[in-house]
Amino acid sequence: MKEYDFYIVPTPIGNLGDITQRAIEVLNNVDIIACEDIRVTQKLLNHFDIKTKCISYHKFNEKERVKYFLEILSEGKKIALVSDAGTPLFCDPGAVIVKELRKNKFRVTSLAGANAVVTFLSQIARDDEDFIFTGFLPKSKNQIENVLNKYKYTDIVFYESPNRLINTLEIVKNIMPDANIAIGRELTKVFEEIIVDKVDNIIKYFGENILKGEIVGMIFRDKSNNQNIDITDKINILKSKGFKAKEISIILSELYNLNKNDIYKICIS
Repeated sequence: MKEYDFYIVPTPIGNLGDITQRAIEVLNNVDIIACEDIRVTQKLLNHFDIKTKCISYHKFNEKERVKYFLEILSEGKKIALVSDAGTPLFCDPGAVIVKELRKNKFRVTSLAGANAVVTFLSQIARDDEDFIFTGFLPKSKNQIENVLNKYKYTDIVFYESPNRLINTLEIVKNIMPDANIAIGRELTKVFEEIIVDKVDNIIKYFGENILKGEIVGMIFRDKSNNQNIDITDKINILKSKGFKAKEISIILSELYNLNKNDIYKICIS
């Protein structure tokens, strides 16, 4: 098996049984495990009897750790990066060190494994594969409204905290009163819950129940196309100028916040 210098290792998002055999082997065999919170990671390592040394690596010390990691790797040692749960670099630290590693020609690889977005979307029936992942939504009302308006005609996938979810859904309701919403909570854990319903019903449901745990959500795209855009006419104009279907779908999706896959299907039909 090919060896690497730096391993990006997903860890379970709830159920410890979701860790892969390869992840256990890598965590056992590297010289250092870089992790967000040593206390959290140590619980995982103890469960699988992994004795590898941990060192903290989080958003507050990310830049200062880079030099140290480069020195360690230059000595021929190997490092694994984990987050508290899920796959590093998905709303978790890692981008800074990976960029430097590739610039310095170190061998980097990522293991397959747990990811909250993939786990969530695999349970949600969608019209096609196109979606936008925003990470955690902004905190201010205006910023959230800007995101909703920008991606109104695309499925929007997001993370949210329990104490902010109701407020966020109220903002969604103001912009898209008939929106369909999917909410995933405590994925892979004992109290896992997936709910798909109108935004009003979701607000009512969670308003009557204690809301805890990690949350992934999706706002289904607006299919009303209430801008009354004559897409066919605009497609024909762009075709007459020599643009290809793929180019047209990108141009019109950017101009009118429409789904590029839907436009592409019209182009080739």
